[in-house]
Amino acid sequence: MAVPDYQSLMLPLLRFAGEKQGELSTGEAVEVLAARLALTNADLKEMLPSGIQSAFVNRVGWASTYMKKAGLLESTRRGHYQITSRGKELLKQQPKAITVKLLRQYPEFLEFEQLKGTRSSEKASASDSTPDISTATPSETLEAAYENLREELADELLARLKKSSPSFFERLVVELLVKMGYGGSRADAGKAIGRSGDGGIDGIIKEDKLGLDVVYIQAKRWENNSVGRPDVMQFAGALQAQKANKGIFITTSRFTEDARSYVSQIGSKIVLIDGEQLTNLMIENDIGVSIVSLYPVKKIDADFFDENI
Repeated sequence: MAVPDYQSLMLPLLRFAGEKQGELSTGEAVEVLAARLALTNADLKEMLPSGIQSAFVNRVGWASTYMKKAGLLESTRRGHYQITSRGKELLKQQPKAITVKLLRQYPEFLEFEQLKGTRSSEKASASDSTPDISTATPSETLEAAYENLREELADELLARLKKSSPSFFERLVVELLVKMGYGGSRADAGKAIGRSGDGGIDGIIKEDKLGLDVVYIQAKRWENNSVGRPDVMQFAGALQAQKANKGIFITTSRFTEDARSYVSQIGSKIVLIDGEQLTNLMIENDIGVSIVSLYPVKKIDADFFDENI
């Protein structure tokens, strides 16, 4: 038989997770589902166009990802997950299949779809009218796949950052800012970061390679709590004490709307970088990530075929 698509794999995967009654690994899920679906060696050797990963492993991975976004599964550690109470309740209903349409009954999955489709301030409405990927053009499918991969990478990056040590997070901030053109050299930047205890300032870095101005830095590696107005006010006060007017506040968490509103009202120039922005900057600047494969997209060169030239 052909390798099933990821939607066809969601129900068998959730059933296996329900039977397991504990954490399972991606590798274990792949092995069990392959046996239950009677996939042949030829099926399992079917690769993605990049040749990097098998199609079946990739689809099992996406099946688990979508169900995590819907709250049917939850990650326990890297490459491992388990069924949730919501997942168990769904199995009790004995669904004939689990599809994207079914997952849209869960608010968390709708929010995930909205975030996938909106990287600006505009809000999209995810509903049953959302186009299925089968109706998209090849170009749209390629772009959607790229965005999905990037967002999954960003999610994994953020999870890693939240579990990292404070010293590692400080080194990462240095590496990122230097890669973006701040701080002159890594040595200069590294000396500036990590000097906490100075009125809410964690470090000072050169704004340019000549050191004509400096930027004050606050970095908070938080797992869950949002950064509120009091934290930003403290940072702004520290800037005023130093007679400085430029600062970068970086967090692995989020900023409350009240905190962002406060920054827009004060004279000091403070840039707020939350977890989502931080991971995007890391991806854009190749910090903590590496290129696996490239897919050049080509088009006809009209000039080449113009016989009048």
